[in-house]
Amino acid sequence: MITIVGSINLDLIARVERLPAPGETVPGDRFSTAAGGKGANQALAARRAGAPVRMVGAVGTDTFAGQAVALLDEAGVDLSAVRRWDGATGIAVILVGGDGENVIAVIPGANGSVDAAAVREARMEAGEYVLLQNEIPLTAVEAAIDAARGAGAVSLLNTAPFRADAAHLLAKADYVIANETEFDLYAEALKLAGRDREARMNAFVKMSGRTLVVTLGADGVMAATPDAFFRVPALQITPVDTVGAGDTFCGYLGAALAEGMALEPALARASAAGALACLKPGAQPSIPHRDEVESALAA
Repeated sequence: MITIVGSINLDLIARVERLPAPGETVPGDRFSTAAGGKGANQALAARRAGAPVRMVGAVGTDTFAGQAVALLDEAGVDLSAVRRWDGATGIAVILVGGDGENVIAVIPGANGSVDAAAVREARMEAGEYVLLQNEIPLTAVEAAIDAARGAGAVSLLNTAPFRADAAHLLAKADYVIANETEFDLYAEALKLAGRDREARMNAFVKMSGRTLVVTLGADGVMAATPDAFFRVPALQITPVDTVGAGDTFCGYLGAALAEGMALEPALARASAAGALACLKPGAQPSIPHRDEVESALAA
């Protein structure tokens, strides 16, 4: 079982001729909505990877709530621990210019109501894997890491988005998953010594005793454990849209580890899934199913 404790959003996406200057109105030609939120994205990825998945989070009482969890429900994710909060569902308002640049405003809404009490009500169990991100209050993230350790569960902390006040949580999680930019920022915050990224990764593992995974986009993945350091190459693709690739990676990694796969092949599967997610637009619609990932790895 994988339990995801995290955010659930609905993305409102408008494509415009160009991004407006302050106070300016510009014409647009397309509008769409899409389910999102890092927690929900990772839950759907883990489910499409074949794992039984439970989502812990919150949506509002507005009309967006149903849309935000529709794909999770359709995929068979257990939504019994998703609370209804008396207010708005989390929203991301996204403007995409003709040149591909974008600006995003995120309104946490119900995600801000996820707290330690919600984590306690979820009742972690021994042997399950608990996947977390930083789009909910950090008090809830820390409570989930502590609850996982107390129950004998395994915690995986995806450090996105970067928050300087989350640096102390990295050493508490069993697995830490960061992209290269995030890790460099956390390395600075934690004052990790080393002449390069690999040295700083090893410094973190020596200090914490945890396992650290750093994703490098087209350059693959690096991982440091208390016993080894290794790299996993990425599939070579021509990306269409990289939105959701990192969340796909995290969900697939959690699923692979939960089924007992060793870290290196688990990273290869997760990396392939993340690459395939770049071949279609959008976050949740682009997440591949397990058979697609296995076909890509076998090619």
